[in-house]
Amino acid sequence: MDEEFKHMVRIARRDLDGNKSIVNALSGVKGVGIALSGALCTSMNLDLNQKIGFLSDDKITEIEGAMRDPKKFNLPDWMLNRRNDYETGETVHLIESDLMMRLRDDLNRMKKVRSYKGKRHEVGLPVRGQRTKSTFRKGTSVGVRKRRARQV
Repeated sequence: MDEEFKHMVRIARRDLDGNKSIVNALSGVKGVGIALSGALCTSMNLDLNQKIGFLSDDKITEIEGAMRDPKKFNLPDWMLNRRNDYETGETVHLIESDLMMRLRDDLNRMKKVRSYKGKRHEVGLPVRGQRTKSTFRKGTSVGVRKRRARQV
């Protein structure tokens, strides 16, 4: 059985630990969380507690294809990370570098349009309405300065 076991499994240009269970290992890929990896494994009839190092190469390529297009496995749209895309209007799921490039493009578009969120991203302030009185401070701290002890 040791001949079949792979200590490192490569999925979506990411090396995953072969000793982890399938669900936990798949959540190591950017854009895939525990809920999505569990749903994919359930829809593909995989054992959730099996170590990913024991899977065959065919199963690994099948899992990678499922991660790139989970709609083929009848997963609901709310599990996908790119609903109603700005450019195409489609609901898709992105992973790894595709996700990072799309997020970067979204931020650049908001900055270019000079939207409220874009301005907040430029300055480095919180975007979603958090308080800024005591958090999000950069640099010097604000507080009471102690008076130096006088020498007699």
